[in-house]
Formats: sequence, structure tokens, C-alpha cells
Amino acid sequence: MRTTIAGLDVHTSHDDIAGREVVLWHHGSPQTGAILEPVRLAAEAHGLAVVSVARPAYAGSPRVPGRRVVDVARGLRPVLEGLGVASVVSVGASGGGPHALACAAVMPQLVRAVVTLASPAPFVDEPWWFAGMQAPGGLRAAAVGEDDRRRFAATDEFDPAQFVDADHAALQGEWASLGADAGAADADGPDGLIDDDLAFTRPWGFAPAEVAASVLLVQGERDRVIPPAHARALAAVLPRATLELHPDDGHVSVLRHLGAALARLLGLARLHSADDSATF
Repeated sequence: MRTTIAGLDVHTSHDDIAGREVVLWHHGSPQTGAILEPVRLAAEAHGLAVVSVARPAYAGSPRVPGRRVVDVARGLRPVLEGLGVASVVSVGASGGGPHALACAAVMPQLVRAVVTLASPAPFVDEPWWFAGMQAPGGLRAAAVGEDDRRRFAATDEFDPAQFVDADHAALQGEWASLGADAGAADADGPDGLIDDDLAFTRPWGFAPAEVAASVLLVQGERDRVIPPAHARALAAVLPRATLELHPDDGHVSVLRHLGAALARLLGLARLHSADDSATF
């Protein structure tokens, strides 16, 4: 189902998800916010519905100039309240990762756990942050300012060398819908991606230490888009983080571990009492 709540373009896997536990899917950059079939299947295998919201400037969600990562999370609160969801597993892929973490910081009583897959770490103006990126031009330009990022967008072309063989195989197979959706988002214009890059290279508006929920950081060691140093940096600053490295995966193929990541978190949940239900 697709609807508009609090001005944002909202997708749900079921018509009525009131009272249910959901996967809140934070899409990558660029994406439309549509629910991808492998995400739906992974969630439903564990009895979870899916909510996915197009970030501002993507698809039907209006642009919010100067938005920070934390601003997106705050904007999702009325969406989740309007849907009446009971609790959330906040899951973010690539550019969705920071937003998944922000939701746990902003809504600690609602977000039970977090999964990130190939998430960037908070920006620092140090060589390691860009090291290993095949095509860091957009983020480097964003770190300078919006004007530079927009100039870069005018001539930007996708570099297929960002993806390793396993990524290309994933895009031709199970995750073909991701490639198609990225193409649809790109056709809508560059504003969403530009604003994401600007948000990633500015203070996020919250400290990782504010994320009390358990976080599973899933990362491919062959990732040429967001290299594994980012996952290690996040693991060092999140209070309850578990780092899961996959030596044969790149930026897209690591998504094949989504179902296993959800299973791991739900298994951990059974070890905690009801009094500790806010986090896994």
C-alpha cells in the first residue's frame, strides 16, 4: 500500500499494520522508498510487516533544504504514530544506515533494534573516511558545500567499477529490483542524492552513544562504495554494536544477509525479559 502521511511518501507491505512489529526500511541513495521484494520476503519470514518511507526529495516526498540525518528520523515519528505500529526493527542499507541509527536515538522506546548494511560512519575530515572508495567524488564535493555538490551532479556518471562481481550478480538476480528502483530515483532528479550526501558529510544531529538499542553492523569486506573501515568506526562508538564482516561481499551482495541478520536479532530478543523489551 502507498499513501501520504505527514507529507511523506509512505509504503507498507500490508493495508493495516496497527499493533504490529515492523521492519522500518531505510532505503539507500538513491532509491524511491518503494518496498523491494527481497526486503518484504525477509521480513515476512519472521512475521514482520514492512514500512518504507521516501526521504525528503525522493519520489513523492517534498525536499527539505538543509536536512540533517536526525531531522529525517524526527519526521518519521508522526508516520509511525499514524500507522499505529507496536515496535520497530530499524534497518538501513548504505545511505539508509545513518537514518536507521538516528531513529533508535530519537525513538528509543519504539525502536527495539537496528541493522545496518554497508552504512557510512559519521564524517571526519581525515583520509581514512574516503580511502577505498572507488568513486568518492560526490561525497568529496558535498564535504565542500552544496554548490560544489550540485556542480558535480551536472557531470556525474556511474562508475561500474564500484561494484565487484558479487554485486553485479546480485543485481542480475535476487536484488534486480534494487537496480531498477535506483534507476527510477535517478530519473526523478538529483536532489535526494545531493541532500543525502550533504547530510552524511555534516554533523548528523545525534551522537552514536545515544543509540541504546543493540545494533548489528553487516559489512562486506570487498565493498568499494562504503569500505569496511566505516563499519569498524561505527562499532567503536556504538554502545551495543556487533560487527559482522563478510569477506566475499561488496556493497550490494552484502544485502543477501538481511534475512539472517533479522533472525539473529529476533533470536537475541528471546534472551531478554519483557522488562528489557526496548532493546535486544
